[in-house]
Formats: sequence, structure tokens, C-alpha cells
Amino acid sequence: MERRRCADAGGVKSGHWLGWPFWGRPGMFAVEVYAAVRRFVFLEGRSRREAARVFGLSRETVQKMCRFSLPPGYTRTLPISKPKLGALLPVIDAILEADRTAPVKQRHTAKRIFERLRDEQGFAGGYTVVKDYVRIGRARGRETFVPLSHPPGHAQVDFGEAVGVIGGVRQKLHFFCMDLPQSDACFVKAYPCETTEAFLDGHVAGFAFFGGVPLSILYDNLKIAVAKIAVAKICGDGKRLRTRAFTELVSHYLFADRFGRPGKGNDKGKVEGLVKYARANFMTPVPEAASLDALNAMLADCCRARQSDCAGRHAETIGERMAADRAVLRALPAVPLEPCEKRAGRVSSTSLVRYRGNDYSVPTIYGFRDVVVKGFVDQVVILCGGVVVARHKRAYGAGEFVADPLHYLALIEQKPNALDQAAALQGWDLPEVFQHLRHLLEARMGNRGKREFIQVLRLMEAMPQAIVTAAVTEAIRLGAIGFDAVKLIALARLERRPARLDLAAYPHLPRPAVRTTSAADYATLVPRVAA
Repeated sequence: MERRRCADAGGVKSGHWLGWPFWGRPGMFAVEVYAAVRRFVFLEGRSRREAARVFGLSRETVQKMCRFSLPPGYTRTLPISKPKLGALLPVIDAILEADRTAPVKQRHTAKRIFERLRDEQGFAGGYTVVKDYVRIGRARGRETFVPLSHPPGHAQVDFGEAVGVIGGVRQKLHFFCMDLPQSDACFVKAYPCETTEAFLDGHVAGFAFFGGVPLSILYDNLKIAVAKIAVAKICGDGKRLRTRAFTELVSHYLFADRFGRPGKGNDKGKVEGLVKYARANFMTPVPEAASLDALNAMLADCCRARQSDCAGRHAETIGERMAADRAVLRALPAVPLEPCEKRAGRVSSTSLVRYRGNDYSVPTIYGFRDVVVKGFVDQVVILCGGVVVARHKRAYGAGEFVADPLHYLALIEQKPNALDQAAALQGWDLPEVFQHLRHLLEARMGNRGKREFIQVLRLMEAMPQAIVTAAVTEAIRLGAIGFDAVKLIALARLERRPARLDLAAYPHLPRPAVRTTSAADYATLVPRVAA
């Protein structure tokens, strides 16, 4: 009765002092008990001894409740003792430290560390204590980062890899990524290989896409851009030796180049994120296109469509924030840079020039000459004395033979017996009418007919194949089997006039004598009557 009277007088329900109904769990005091005790002592003016008696608590507990407004929780004053694992903590630390430089797929798991401690050190403890320490140790060794701000007008560049189906062939693609970190605007273009010319072409296309040149561009330590990193002996700073192609790019567009730390992708985290985003969104599922040009047109559309999205915590769209970037971009030069790699070369005895492991043909008159090879993404151009002498489709294989049959016809005319075995002519897809003409020429003239057939083929050095094909067809129809007739008909078609044969150009032919016919001439046809 006394306890009930005191509780009622203090405004505390009789159940408060029973203890456990107010605890969150058995053995723990609920916040309601703290509030009731503190109200009983501070507002109602009761003593702490009386509070301990009314609420059934010890005086130390009441003392703590008066000192803290909320349960303070348990505070450990000494670290947890590990009698079995303590002596082996340096061993675990050494394993975790060695894992920093080990391949990612060959690093220790907590289970593997436990097994090694058990087998090699005679550890008799449990797995859980090892797992808990490994988790804390790895978290302690992880790198933390500083949030960065990105002013308008600057860019980051990197390459990524993906798989695509181009022209029905499944192949690996290397895609160039340029990102404007301030607005998150992006540009992505795919290439067959990550080469110097792809690096240059990506910049030229990216600048045209954004409509200007960034003030600076941050790069990874690409071997394409940096020939090597040499450590200065005096100050110890890393000095980068740029390649000639990259120096020409910087000189043409006048942007500042910056490089991240080796192996630190977080230095250019924006473009690293763009590589993952483009692969997961632009190229998933595996893209299929008739050609790389069609795929790149699709990627450009994806980049434009993304400008209507909001990225990160920004309320404005990427396109709206991109206005700040465009306001400070430098104007594009009047003439874009020629995105190619230039290499010096020499023509071999077989009229071939080697570029990146593949052989490309040139006309035979340039044999043993020094040339300059320009490697573009889609073609290879060969110059001699500043004049373009050959132009081929780019080959990305190894040891490929890329030849133009027309380059060898002048030499084959001198060596007609090589006509059937010339490597450059193998697989030359000519209309069937050419083979018909050859049979007719050789049937009439023998070996001389083979030489005239080669001369007919050489007409395609100066005329389109369609015109020469039509001339051959017309010559066969007229029965004028010969090089001169085919040439005359082809020139007439080219000049849009009827074919006329001028005998003055052929003095070796007998000249006909044609006179006016008289009526008496027909008398010779009438049989004479015998006298």
C-alpha cells in the first residue's frame, strides 16, 4: 500500500517500479523509465533514495539516470582481449598487406586466412574471430577520396572495350569516350582497334560534336599519348615524353593536356564512369550494325538523347548545364586536323609497303622509292614526293596482303606470262565479258592476244570500270575484237560521241581507193551474148 500511495502521489503508475514492462529487452532500461525517474526526482523533488525504493532500482542506477537523459549504452574502456588470436595479428596484417599487390582473383579470403593460421601457425580459435578482424583490417586499408568540383569547359578522355556484331561478325570494339565533367555531357565513338589514329579521330569527332575545343583534357597514362614516363634525377617528378602525333594534336587545337597518376582511375572518375555507363546502356544488349559508321551514328544519337536526362543530384538536365561548357569552349580551327598516323616507309621489290604488319601495294614504277604512309581509321594512304600514289582500305589483321590489281598491270604487260599467277590479280572480280574477250583475242592472235588483253585491262587505270566493261561488250557485239576498237568505243562513251575510226592514226593499214560509180561499171555484170 505504501508503494502504491507513493507512486500515485508522484504521478507514476504502479507498474513503473515493477521494472521489466518498461524495458526494451530484459536487463535493459527503457527510455520511459528514464523519463519517469528523472520526473520523480527533478520535478517532484523526491530524493534519489526514495526513487530507488519506489522504482525498485539500485542507487547507482538512479544516479546514472539522473546524470544522463537517455540510456548512454555500454562504453568499452579496454580493447577486447584476444588470447588465442592476439599473437597472430601481425601475421594477418602481413597477409592483407601482401594482397594489395596480388592479382585481384588471387587474394586471400577470410576463410583462406583462417585455414593458413590453423595449418601453419597452429591456431586453435574459431573462424568468426578471424573473419571479424579481416573485415576491419580491409576496411582500414581502403582508400578514401575527396569530392571534386569541375569548372566549365574542361574534359576527360579514356577508352573502353565492348563486344559488337558488325556486318554479321562478332568482334571486340574499342570505344573512345570524351566527357565534360561539369555538365556530364558525353561523346562516344567505336573503333576496330585502340590505335593512334583512333585516338586522334576521336578527338576531332568529339570536338565537332560539342562544337568547340575544351580548355584542358585529362588523360590516363595511355601509351598512345605518352611515349614513356621518365623519372627526373634531380627533383624526382614524373616527366612525360609526348608522342609526335599527340603533340601535333595539342598544337593544332591548343588545349592544355593533363595526366592522372598511374593506376589511379579516380583521378578521372567522370570518364571512368562514362565508360561503364556507355557499355551498360548504349551497348547492352550487344549492338548489331551493318557497319561501324552505322554503329557510331547510333552512339551519337544516344549521346544526344542523354542530354535530356538529369545526372546525379542536379535538378537541371545535362543539356541545360552544357550551356556553361559551350560558353567557354574555344572555337574550332578553320581546318580540322588530319587524324592519321604518319610513318616513313620504303617500297619493296614487289611494289609493297608494310604498315602495322600488313603489306599494301603501290604502282610498280615506284619500286625501291621512299614513301610516307598515312594510316587512318578506315584507309591507308601512301605518298611519294608529296603525291598520293596509292589508297587502300585499312586492314586490321596480321600479315594481310592488300593490293590493287591496276598497280601491277604495267609490269605484267612487259611480262605477260605472269598474268595467270600474279597474286594481285587473284580474286579480281571482273565481269564475265572480260574473260570472253580474252578467249577471242588469244584464239585469233595467240600470245599477242594476251598482251592486247592486258592493254584492255590497263584502260581501267584511266577510265571507270563500268565504261570499259560497256566498251568490251560493244566491241564483241560488233565483232571488232582488239584493243584499238575497245579503246575507241570507251573514249567515245567517255566523251559522249559516236565512235569514229580515224585511219590516219593507223598508217600500217592499207588505204582503200573509193571512186564514184558509173553505169558502165555494171555492164561487166551482164553476160555477153555469143556472136
